[in-house]
Parts: sequence; C-alpha cells; structure tokens
Amino acid sequence: MTAFNPRFIPRRFPVWRQVIDFPIVALLLSVLVFAIVFGGLAYLVTLLDLPLSEGGKMVFNAALGSALAIAIYKLVVPHVGTERRDYLPLAGIASVCWLMIGIVGAAVLMTAIVGLIALMGGYTVSGMGTAQSWLEIVFVAGIQAAVIEEIAFRGILFRYLEDLGGSWFALAATSALFGFAHIANDNATWFSSLAIAVEAGVMLGGAYMLSRSLWLPIGLHFGWNVTQGLVWDVPVSGHAVDGMVEAHPAGAALISGGAFGAEASVVALVLAGAVGVWLTVKAVRAGHVVRPWWVRRRMAREIVRA
Repeated sequence: MTAFNPRFIPRRFPVWRQVIDFPIVALLLSVLVFAIVFGGLAYLVTLLDLPLSEGGKMVFNAALGSALAIAIYKLVVPHVGTERRDYLPLAGIASVCWLMIGIVGAAVLMTAIVGLIALMGGYTVSGMGTAQSWLEIVFVAGIQAAVIEEIAFRGILFRYLEDLGGSWFALAATSALFGFAHIANDNATWFSSLAIAVEAGVMLGGAYMLSRSLWLPIGLHFGWNVTQGLVWDVPVSGHAVDGMVEAHPAGAALISGGAFGAEASVVALVLAGAVGVWLTVKAVRAGHVVRPWWVRRRMAREIVRA
C-alpha cells in the first residue's frame, strides 16, 4: 500500500542544511519541538483550568494532544533527515485500511491472549461490569496513547534511529525504550517492562517496518488497549479499569500478569512476541529493511562513480 525504497539520496544542499538533515540532529530537533509543544500545552491547560467535567477534560486533552502530535509530525518530521517521506497521510483508503487492520488484529490477538490465560486458570469473570472507565479507556488509553506514543516512538525515534543505524538498530532501541517507558506505571516490575519491550515494542516496530505507515501501529496500539481494558476488564499497563465485565486475575502472576495485567503474562509475551516476529519477517521479505546511514552513503558514492 505504501511505496518504499530505502535508498540514500545525495542532495546538493548548503552545509547548514546538511547538518540539520543528519539523523542525530534531525532526531534531537524533532524531540525538542515535541517536548516544547507538549510542555507548553501542559502548562497552558493547568493555567486555564477549564471548567470541564473529569470526562470532558479527558476528551479535550486527548483530542488536543493527538491533534498537536499529528501537527508536529506533519510540519517537522517529513522535512528533516535524509528521507523526505510522510508516513502519516491523513487521507486515502490505504490509511483507513492500515488503521482498521491494526484495530481488528489487536482485538483478535488480545482476545486470544485473555482466552488462553483463562484456560490456564489465570483469568476469571464474576459477572457484568459497569464500564465506568469507558471514556478513560477509549480517549486516554486508546486515542491519546496510540497517537502520541506511536508518533513519538515510531514516527520520530524509530525513523531517525533507523536513518542512522539501520532497521535492526532502530527496532532494538525503540523496543527497549518503549518497555522502559512503562517502568513507572502502577504495579510495574522489571519483568512487565521487559514483556512490553518484546511483545509491544517488537510488534509495533515490525508493523511500522512492514507497512511504512504509522496508521498500522496506531491501530494496533488502540485496539490492544481498548480490548483489554473495556472488553475484558484487564488493567491497561498496570492501571486498573472498570470494563464491560467484572474480571479478576487468578493463580500464578506469570500466567495472569498479576496486578499489572495481561501484558505482564508469559502468554502475551509468547503470542504477541510471535506476531511481532512474523511482522518483522514479512517486512524483511518485502525489502523494507534499511541499512545504516554510512552503508547507504558509501553505496550511493560507488553508484555515482560507476
């Protein structure tokens, strides 16, 4: 659906522009803009103290934060670095398809994970739930987390780390960082962070490599969080929620995931990790693996000399 040709394309730009386009500089510039905008947003929201209900604030913050993240990506990322491509198109059937494939695929995967955990005695349902957390799950854990985190981790970090060190370096680094980013969550442990790095980091990175569209990892992230929290009443990355059923972990924490939720289960580690490997293998077969910057540069010079 997305044309991809990971070549190094030499351009005749002024020295200052070549400095900005160097992957590390482009990465730092993008991260700086991202941090300044969201830091300013947090300060502004606190300063204004909008007269909204708790649910209204969730919807407002999710909508504004997601819109700003998209705007930062569109205005900055495709215009700096050695590759000038926009992997977040806002129109077109391909974008919708990748998004829906991600949402449905994650829903099926999470349902399979919870089902297997239940068969192994790690998940029980005691009745119907209140679904009181639906706004928080859909807008905060769903839309806000999916859009902002995927733009930050895959749209910015993965993009420029791949531009510098190649696909394997970017996949390993962003997976580790994504897992570490969840270490401060409620009920988190080093194992839960390791599990997220493997099952989510590799799966989302592999999805980005394969599709070369941020809409697939955004859809996966959204479907994963909403299905486990709203449908199956499983804590979302350690945060307890009220879902459509009343469910509880049972038995060994390695099977159930304990208080952190199914993401810290060996079941999720194996199943989602396998999906991540499968997506990555498909990306390799599709020719979507990027070589390190210095290798692409050397090959480009050899082609020019020939």
